[in-house]
Amino acid sequence: MKQRKMWFSLLAFAVAAILLAGCGSGSNSPSSGSSNSTGSSEAAGGNSGSSDSGKKLKVGITYQNLQNEFILNIQDAVREKAKELDIQLIEADGQGKAENQIAAVENFITQKVDAIILNPFDKDGCAPAVDKAVAAGIPIIVVNAQVSNLEKATAYVGSDDEEAGRIEMQYVADLLGGKGNVVIIHGPYGHSAEVGRTNGNMQVLEQYPEMQVLYEQTGNWDRAEGMTLMENWLQTGKKIDAVVSQNDEMALGAYKAIEAAKKENEIIVVGIDAIPDALESVEQGKMAATVFQDSRGQGAMAVELAVKAAQGEQVDHINYIPFQLVTKENVAEFK
Repeated sequence: MKQRKMWFSLLAFAVAAILLAGCGSGSNSPSSGSSNSTGSSEAAGGNSGSSDSGKKLKVGITYQNLQNEFILNIQDAVREKAKELDIQLIEADGQGKAENQIAAVENFITQKVDAIILNPFDKDGCAPAVDKAVAAGIPIIVVNAQVSNLEKATAYVGSDDEEAGRIEMQYVADLLGGKGNVVIIHGPYGHSAEVGRTNGNMQVLEQYPEMQVLYEQTGNWDRAEGMTLMENWLQTGKKIDAVVSQNDEMALGAYKAIEAAKKENEIIVVGIDAIPDALESVEQGKMAATVFQDSRGQGAMAVELAVKAAQGEQVDHINYIPFQLVTKENVAEFK
């Protein structure tokens, strides 16, 4: 009898122990799960550079050519904004070749980036990069220059290049009183900025039949090429009243050739981009003007849109930042 009572006591004790263990396990599970859920939510909401899972966003960017000072300004702004938003940035220099930029985008896709920023060198040549990003389901932001299939991209950040072309040519027309001989130094033929700025140049010239274009040639955005072109044109001996350059690098090169020929008081030189060297030249009364293009604004906005798109937010497809004329009178505002 005593043994039976002892057996029942042991059995009751064992059952109680099992029940207590079960209750303890059940109370810990919801607590642990709730903690993880709250942590992920706070990470996603509190950090604009995080995905819904709380992981740091990864953004790839390919620049058209980091030998260009204007593009370096975009890079500086991109890096600053990426640091501010706490995102992982993967960068690639296209070195002035569309095929390099396409390869970079393919690499970004392989690395499973959350968004891509494309600063295209060639309007048609870089279009496949957009197609590849779209096919991979990755948002792609085009910045500064355009591609021929821009409608497929998630968004575009830049400025209206026709506006820049109109601004610089109109300023020259005003200074010349609507008559005179001009030369135009183009960007790389087919580049979206070259196409737009040329259209803008010509829209103004149509209004001034007494303004004649003596020469026009590409300087490929390069200062040395701009100088060589100007040296060749000066050697013809024909009277040149103004140089309309589609960027500052080429304008500065042209001015150097003009200065060497001691014709700086005879020929007006204007450019576009308002890079530091050009602003210095305008302030010193050398270049007559430049047209401010907000490189830093473009770079920063491109990163912001990439982050929003990666997080599933809707963004405007076209995002323009206005150009502004810079002369000696207002150059201090831009330095």
